[in-house]
Amino acid sequence: MLTNDPPPQIVPVDRFGRVDPAEVGSRLTGTSAAVVAQVANGEVGTAQRVEELASVCRVRGVPLVLDATASGGHVRTPQGWDVLVADAQSWGGPPLGILAVRPGTRFLLPYAAEAEERRAVAPPWPPLVIAAEAALLATAANGESDAALHRRLTDRIRAAARAVPDVEVVGDPVDRLPHVASFSALFVDGEVLVEEFDQRGFAVASGSACVSTRLEPSHVLAAMGALTHGNVRITLPWPACAPALEEDVERFCATLPEAVAAARTRLGVADL
Repeated sequence: MLTNDPPPQIVPVDRFGRVDPAEVGSRLTGTSAAVVAQVANGEVGTAQRVEELASVCRVRGVPLVLDATASGGHVRTPQGWDVLVADAQSWGGPPLGILAVRPGTRFLLPYAAEAEERRAVAPPWPPLVIAAEAALLATAANGESDAALHRRLTDRIRAAARAVPDVEVVGDPVDRLPHVASFSALFVDGEVLVEEFDQRGFAVASGSACVSTRLEPSHVLAAMGALTHGNVRITLPWPACAPALEEDVERFCATLPEAVAAARTRLGVADL
């Protein structure tokens, strides 16, 4: 971004965390450089209306940049993008960032003048790319069955969370990532809840990974108008890596009310 460029516009989202493609279109001008959107949010799971966004972008002649970091390997990547970014670790591959540019898209490689120097010190990428593709093909072979199992289990987690008093389940209940579930408990600090689940043998996270080290409220939840404290984010592993996944989820659901109650007791708000 040049110093005289206008700041990027952030389009508001609804209570599920989804942007309105029409609202995006109304903000595009002749100087708009690109529209950047996630395929789906890794914190609450909500999927964006990517193909509608792509249609709006085509009409306005603005490229669409898609972030598939959270969705890669878990759901089909919608069509219509011009640039796609992903992380091979999302589908069990090596730690490799991926940038795909659609043929016909105008694209200038950053620091092109230093390309020879960068190639001279670059690590051996081809083996990583081959490993990433092999992992993607292996994931795709079981994609539908894994997604069905994940969705059934996250539905179970969402139902168990809704049954606890003063707990809000966030994200779209249907159009979402199959392996992500998120809820927020009133009167509770998210990090305290994470500790309570950890003591019971469950590794969960709280809020946005982008600000996890700063203990700041989640900007995603704030934009949705949801509870920004007391959040728990569950990302299910691949079934092949967790043979007892269904049993683990049942144990998690059984201990969920106990963990929330213990966290509220620690904070002295159990009677509120």
